[in-house]
Amino acid sequence: MATDFTTEIARLRSTLANIEAVTRPDELKADIADLQTQAADPNLWDDPDHAQALTQKLSHLQARVDAVESMGNRIDDLETLLELAGEEGAEDATEMVAEAEMELGEIDAALQTLEVRTLLSGEYDERNAVLTVRAGAGGVDAADFAEMLLRMYTRWAERHGHAVKHLNTSYAEEAGIKSATIEITAPYAFGTLSVEAGTHRLVRISPFDNQGRRQTSFAAVEVIPLIEQTDHIDVPESDLKIDVFRSSGPGGQSVNTTDSAVRITHLPTGIVVSMQNEKSQIQNRAAAIRVLQSRLLQRQRDEEAAKKKQLAGDVKASWGDQMRSYVLHPYQMVKDLRTSHEAGNPDAVFDGDIDAFLDAGIRWRTNSQQRDEDD
Repeated sequence: MATDFTTEIARLRSTLANIEAVTRPDELKADIADLQTQAADPNLWDDPDHAQALTQKLSHLQARVDAVESMGNRIDDLETLLELAGEEGAEDATEMVAEAEMELGEIDAALQTLEVRTLLSGEYDERNAVLTVRAGAGGVDAADFAEMLLRMYTRWAERHGHAVKHLNTSYAEEAGIKSATIEITAPYAFGTLSVEAGTHRLVRISPFDNQGRRQTSFAAVEVIPLIEQTDHIDVPESDLKIDVFRSSGPGGQSVNTTDSAVRITHLPTGIVVSMQNEKSQIQNRAAAIRVLQSRLLQRQRDEEAAKKKQLAGDVKASWGDQMRSYVLHPYQMVKDLRTSHEAGNPDAVFDGDIDAFLDAGIRWRTNSQQRDEDD
């Protein structure tokens, strides 16, 4: 069936108009102009932290405006291409129509991604993300599964050109990891990845069972926004217990001959943060404090959200115990139990192909929040 370009282009323009209504590019341009004026101040870098925050914000706002405007330009160019193809006597009309169909599909996909981005309007959504994976029930299979998930998120970030910093890894004795924490640097990393928080389940024939039995194992994923200097989460020294020790590699192998690794316990809450991936104790301590502040910030947000739910008379948790299942036997499927989105190629998913799951999760969360507000 021939593509109805008139209808399709009208649909694209309607989607773009909805995106523009949310992003308000004219207001963003006014903010950009103000930030550019501040950035031109010759004394800007007298305060490096402020200067870096300002330039990052300027870059993020400009990228948002450019993304919206580029979509409008691409739709305009598509219409021009179709007009040329429709001119009488056009020699390459067939080739131009084929090119138009390809561009239509690419614009549609890009708009869907941009539309999901507009749903990330939470207070901390635009922050970098600190993601922790922990092995759950299932013994050595759970530790191996936790490492598979860690690689999945690392590969997802690499696919998109996002920087990944390994903050801490606790290796299991036989295989896999007990836990690991990474920092992903990208605009809206927290808002995007926060839908991954929860319990993940793996069903497969265990490679560690000499009888080849099927094993179900679990791993937990935690995602928190990276703390910024302006958040003012005070952590008194008297609330901290700080231990230092030598960092180690897989199987307890020593990788450092000095006490450079740091473990900080926040006494009032019992939160423990360990860091061993930096070269010096000072660097590990600073990194651990920053992650501790991020977790305290997330704890504060969770308590506020729980209080609001209690006041509203809704005591049900918003996330189930198992939010996604990865089944490798007796069939091959990855299925999100909240959104019902599924994929039949687990290998691709574990290799970082999780964008469709992220998009579905963000839409599901937005719809759930809207239903809660309506109630």
